[in-house]
Amino acid sequence: MKSFRFKTVGLVVALTCSAGATLAAPSLQDAVRALGADQARTLEFSGSGRWFQFGQAPAPDTPWPPFEVKRYVADLNYETGAARVQISRIQVKEPPRERPVPVEQRVDQYVRGTTAWSQPVNPPAGSNASPASQPAAVEERQAEILATPQGFLRAALANHAKLTPVKKGLEVSFTVNGKHRYVGRLDANNDLTSVKTWISNPVLGDTLVETRFFGYKNFGGVRFPGLIERYAGGYPILDLQVAEVKANVPVDIAVPEAVAKAPVLPVTVKADRVAEGVYYLTGGTHHSVAIGQRDHVVVVEAPLNEERSRAVIAKTRELFPGKPIRYLINTHAHFDHSGGLRAFAAEGAIIVTHEGNKGYYQKVWSAPRKLEPDALARSGKPAKFETFGGRHVISDGNRSIEVHPISDSGHNDAFAQIWLPQEKILIEADAYTPTAANVPPPAPANPYSVNLLGNIQALGLDVKQILALHGPRVVTLDDLRDAVRQK
Repeated sequence: MKSFRFKTVGLVVALTCSAGATLAAPSLQDAVRALGADQARTLEFSGSGRWFQFGQAPAPDTPWPPFEVKRYVADLNYETGAARVQISRIQVKEPPRERPVPVEQRVDQYVRGTTAWSQPVNPPAGSNASPASQPAAVEERQAEILATPQGFLRAALANHAKLTPVKKGLEVSFTVNGKHRYVGRLDANNDLTSVKTWISNPVLGDTLVETRFFGYKNFGGVRFPGLIERYAGGYPILDLQVAEVKANVPVDIAVPEAVAKAPVLPVTVKADRVAEGVYYLTGGTHHSVAIGQRDHVVVVEAPLNEERSRAVIAKTRELFPGKPIRYLINTHAHFDHSGGLRAFAAEGAIIVTHEGNKGYYQKVWSAPRKLEPDALARSGKPAKFETFGGRHVISDGNRSIEVHPISDSGHNDAFAQIWLPQEKILIEADAYTPTAANVPPPAPANPYSVNLLGNIQALGLDVKQILALHGPRVVTLDDLRDAVRQK
C-alpha cells in the first residue's frame, strides 16, 4: 500500500506518493460529484447489524447495551430536512447478566424540520395508536440526516464550509444555524470517511456524535459506504452493514395533523399524599417522591431533564413552604433517571447516590455545556455528593429514610431502593413497573422484579406500599408477588 503525504505549493495542494507521482488532492467539489451529492435530493439506505441503547449502560463507564438489528431502513429528504427510520431489533443476551426474555421491538420514527415524532407499530387492540410527539429527539435526528455522505456534502456547500488540508485528506467544517458544528474528513479517493458533530444531552453535556464510513462501493449507481459505524458518548450506537441504497426515490414526509396541532403543554407534577409528609409526584412517564423532614425536604429521583426537575422542585416548594431541599436520592445512572440531577445540584441539594456513580457523574459533568447551558453550568457551583455502598440512613431524629443497594440485578450494578420504615413504604425504579389494575402482569416474570422481591425478603422489609417510579398506581407487596408468581 502506497504512503501519501501533502505538499503545498502556493494555494495548490497535491498528494505525492512515495513513487514520485503526483495525484490531485481531495476536493469538496470532486467529492460532491463523485458521490452524486449535488443530484441526490432524497436517499434510502437499508441493512442490518447492531443498534445500542444510548444512556442505558448496565454500569457506569460501560458500553451501551447491544441489540441485533434484522432490518434498518432510513428514508431521507435532504431538501425538506425530513427523515423516517424503521428498525426491527431484539436485545442481545449478555450472560451472566439476567435480563427479561428478549422480544422483537419495532421502531418507526420521524423528523421534519423542528418536529420529531414516532408512530406506533402494530399497537395492541384498544391502545392509543396516535403518533407521539418527541421534541427531545429533534437535534439527534437532524444530525443523522447530515451524518450521511450525501447529506454532509450538500450541507457543506450550503453552509460555506471551511476546507483545511490534513494528513491523508481534507477536513471540511461548517456550522448549521449558528449552533451545530460539523467536521468531516475526505480521503484521497474523495470519499467521506467520518462526520463529527455535537448534540446536547442532560447528563453528558455537549456530546460528540461521530459517524464513520467504510468500504465504499456502487449501489445501483450510487456510491455509498458498505459499513456505517456511529458512536455517541464514547461508545457505539450503530453498526450497520448496508445492503441497498436508492437515490431520488419518493420520500414525502409530512408532520401529522395530530402532532402539528398538539398544544405545547407545560410540564405538570401531580402530588398524591401517601402518608404524613410523603407525596408521590407523578404527571408524566417518570415519577419522584418528596419526603418532608423537620427542617428540610428529601426528594427521591430527578428523572429525564432539567425541565422536569424544575417542575418537581416547584411542586415540592409548594408542598413544603420554607423548607429547603437538602437531599436528592438517585436510584441509578440511566439517563432517564439521572437527567435532572444537575438542577437539584444547582439548588444546593446533596446528591445521594451509589458509590459506583459518583466518579462517573463528576467526570461527565465536567464536560462543556455550551449548546444548552443548564442552571448548574450557569451557577458555577460544585456539585455535592453523599455516597453509599451498603445501608445508608438519612434522619432528622424523627423520620428515618433508608437507602439500600439492590444487589445482583441485571438492570444496573449501582442500583438503589429507598425504604421508609415507619410508613412501611418502598420506593424503587425499573426493578418493578406495575401494570394497570385490570391488566395482568407479563409472562414470564421479569427477572428484575424477581430480584427485587429477593432483595426485599433478604432485608426483611415489611412492605405495605410500593411507590414505583414508573407505572400508573401505588401498589402493594402482593402486587409484586403476583407479578413474579410468588404468593
